[in-house]
Amino acid sequence: MALRKRLFFLFCFTIHQVSAQISPPGLGVAHTVEWAAFGVRQDMDSLHRWQSMSYVGLGRKSNPDNYNLLYKPAILVLNQEFYRHFGKHWQQSFALSYRHQDVYAEQAPFEHTNPPFEQEFRAYSRLSYLLETPRLKFVPTLRQEFRKFYTPAFTEEEELMQLRTRLRLQLTVGLDAAGVHRLIGSSEQLFSTSRLSYPRRWTAFAYQESRFTLYYSLSPKELPFTFDVGYMANRLGTTSPLLVHYLALDVIWKNPFGSYKAARKPHAK
Repeated sequence: MALRKRLFFLFCFTIHQVSAQISPPGLGVAHTVEWAAFGVRQDMDSLHRWQSMSYVGLGRKSNPDNYNLLYKPAILVLNQEFYRHFGKHWQQSFALSYRHQDVYAEQAPFEHTNPPFEQEFRAYSRLSYLLETPRLKFVPTLRQEFRKFYTPAFTEEEELMQLRTRLRLQLTVGLDAAGVHRLIGSSEQLFSTSRLSYPRRWTAFAYQESRFTLYYSLSPKELPFTFDVGYMANRLGTTSPLLVHYLALDVIWKNPFGSYKAARKPHAK
């Protein structure tokens, strides 16, 4: 019985940490990008089968001809995701997202276009499979997205909508037995097809970009926060691909509304 309790505790701890870092979104053409996010992760039941993850993120980026990653605003992201753990190894999530992204010309002096930004509403779902040991965790994930784009006045964009498929492989390495220090690396490939406004047609479904990340994650036992700092290399295109470098930082507040605990059975009298 004691062994079963320890295994159950280990399982709950590891699935609780599946989505630790908040990875940066792709921000197009630049040399360097800064991404910072603050999230709130809340358990929704005593067995940790359901979780809520809410976050707000801000990104800034350089021009293509400089390396000042704070040079100009790039994106605002509001995201709400719900996670469901089922079976021994499976996790599923459902999410809605709003994004306000600045749009710049790709030629010098790289000023705002007209209109200067676009709005995006996104719905997506993930399906992950967890393979783990006490110190290692390998998670392949399939993510399906629907993206709808608008101008600042909510009129049609040149790209009306997009269907995108993302395939990610993630490896987490625990650096200590307590789970305070971890390294998280991932490789993700993105494929998509878009609906254009003129001519009204769908583009071919094809590979678009790759994202490679490496994070250091710190979860102090005495604080209800996880701190993540990392790097992402974003490879854009297939012919003469562009490599964009990202510096990312996020803070996640764990269970600010209290954690659920399994109810104890009353003692027999």
